Amino acid sequence: MQSDYSIELGADDEVLELPWSGHNQGLQYYDLKHYPELLRQVEEAQRVQELGSFLAAINSPESILETAKCDVWASTDISPEEEIFAAPVKCGSYIDLLFSDEARRFSLPHHENLATSLTGLLKLAPEIPAAAEFLIRRCYYHYANDQTNEGFYITFYLFGYDSDDVSAHQRWAVGLKLVENAILQLSLR
Repeated sequence: MQSDYSIELGADDEVLELPWSGHNQGLQYYDLKHYPELLRQVEEAQRVQELGSFLAAINSPESILETAKCDVWASTDISPEEEIFAAPVKCGSYIDLLFSDEARRFSLPHHENLATSLTGLLKLAPEIPAAAEFLIRRCYYHYANDQTNEGFYITFYLFGYDSDDVSAHQRWAVGLKLVENAILQLSLR
């Protein structure tokens, strides 16, 4: 499994506002770490069982992380970098990851250490047609007292590749389980 990370803190790079809501789309942030029963409200988790299992594990008390946003899709749009997998179909996802510990949310070195450790563990995993990328980005944490603190979060992208939707989804699911195991292993340290 290929894995890598990068830091995206430029003025034009993506940022996350937490909590967030997509007012016109009926979407919103659910604090699954403290209210795991809200997982039933996450449409993507209901639609894709493996994603629901991942979200439950990462938001569990055993994990040092929690989640903020996610999505899963299938595509035949293969970039030149992805041609090494020699597959016409990919199943992709993104999941925004946050440290549960408030102090770590504001530490770039903690995010870099996590991303380095995750990519290192994943490089030890069996070779499968899947790729994980961890992007460290800026997050604005909003509090009830109208205070906002600037910190960080990680967008985790995962792609599984194969000849058809079902097989690409299976590759993606294996990759997702590998990342889940790596996160939970790092949570024990």
